Amino acid sequence: MEFTQLIARKHLRWQRTIGWMVAALIMISGIYLMVGELFINPFGSLSALEQQLITQLRLPRLFAALAIGASLAVSGAVLQVLLGNVLAEPGVLGISGGASVMMVMLLFFLPALATPVGYMIAAVIGAMLFTLLLVTLTRVLRLTTTRLLLIGVALGILASSVVTWAFYFSDDMSLRILMYWLMGSIGGASWYQHVLTLFTLPVMIWLCCQGSLLDKLMMGETHAKQLGVDIESVRWKLILAVSILVGGAVALGGVISFVGLVVPHLLRLALGTENRYLIPISALAGASLLAFADIVARTALDSAELPLGVVTTTIGAPIFVWMLVKNHDAR
Repeated sequence: MEFTQLIARKHLRWQRTIGWMVAALIMISGIYLMVGELFINPFGSLSALEQQLITQLRLPRLFAALAIGASLAVSGAVLQVLLGNVLAEPGVLGISGGASVMMVMLLFFLPALATPVGYMIAAVIGAMLFTLLLVTLTRVLRLTTTRLLLIGVALGILASSVVTWAFYFSDDMSLRILMYWLMGSIGGASWYQHVLTLFTLPVMIWLCCQGSLLDKLMMGETHAKQLGVDIESVRWKLILAVSILVGGAVALGGVISFVGLVVPHLLRLALGTENRYLIPISALAGASLLAFADIVARTALDSAELPLGVVTTTIGAPIFVWMLVKNHDAR
């Protein structure tokens, strides 16, 4: 009886957290639409300029922030299960960098296909190649946390160097603009670009429904097989799903790191590891975090706008260092 009550209380805590996260997301979204170079009073009548500002600039940018934040947080949570590593994250492991490399190659060699959908297909291919490489190395070499992180960082550096060389030898101004965007920015978000969200949203919903499957994978491959899980099939599905989410996020807003690391890891520490709740809450928390970070990026300076990736790195890097130290002490 006591065990049943304990489980019921735990589920109630998860459900209350979902309620609080939804409320926080609504509040942050409201603030997002109000603040900026021109403050908009939500309780007054809106002028034609204010209506256009909201519908054409702030709303598509807000939806971009929410989509990217949720995609990266869910990707991080799934990668941490897939790789068996609590420090796994698309940006830290170089997966986002792989997506950006393929996008730049598309822009260089197939500029006629440089559309939002074309960018996403290229980004998904790059993210999938890097994810597959990391999963294969983890399985074959049985990499420790430290070695996996080092390989991921090295892949990220390699991707950054390829992108840097490409920009260095280019005279096209659009590539220099893209360089700023690859630092992480949703300043140019438009309704047209949200065709990418039509691809990522169903994948995100599917992953949110795979909590029990992810819980079985956390027990290890042997136990998962005993419970009837087709490991190879599931692994490929998860790799494809993560690649689509990361590719869509990079195509929409550039390389934005640490969201997929900080959000699911802190939620696991605070609430537990039950993935059927953790994945949806990670989506809500990631969306809220990135919307808040973009508010800071838009309003921190009067004369310019900070790259969104810089803000998330400033927030996430100290937490990442703390997690590394904590993980080392635990060993």
